[in-house]
Amino acid sequence: MSSPVLVLADTHIPRRAKGLPEALVPHLERAAQILHAGDLLEKSVIEELSRYAPVRAVKGNVDVPEVNLPETLEFEVGDIPVAMVHDSGQGKGRRARMRRRFPGARVVVFGHSHIPLLEDDGELMLFNPGSPTDRRRQPKHTFGLLWAGGGAVRAEVRTLGGGVLFEAGPS
Repeated sequence: MSSPVLVLADTHIPRRAKGLPEALVPHLERAAQILHAGDLLEKSVIEELSRYAPVRAVKGNVDVPEVNLPETLEFEVGDIPVAMVHDSGQGKGRRARMRRRFPGARVVVFGHSHIPLLEDDGELMLFNPGSPTDRRRQPKHTFGLLWAGGGAVRAEVRTLGGGVLFEAGPS
């Protein structure tokens, strides 16, 4: 599999943090690309992330109009179809709802809740990296890593302290 894709959401900079956490920098430096599932707040976050790798981002519910991002994106990472949206709605019925909304996707990346989630039934991977800056009621700040290629996809939700919280896919 290729270099990792860094997966972020809900950074809320500068409202919840002055900037990206220092513990994220090594992952930024290794990232082949960066996905941000909304609530960046300001355009400067995309500009900062772009110094490390190409960025794909969607609009969150609190992003300022000048951020000017699409509500959804569909693209490939390696040869794996990925979709991204900020708010996937309530947990009940999420998998079926995301399958209807993004019928060709193998992975759907989303944010909004700040609650990390990684579920893969072998057909559709649901991936919320949580937040590296605003953990709300979660015990740790989190982010995600995604590897894709050769028809396979692997993902991890990690804590800023370095531990793997959830993982899915072949090792």
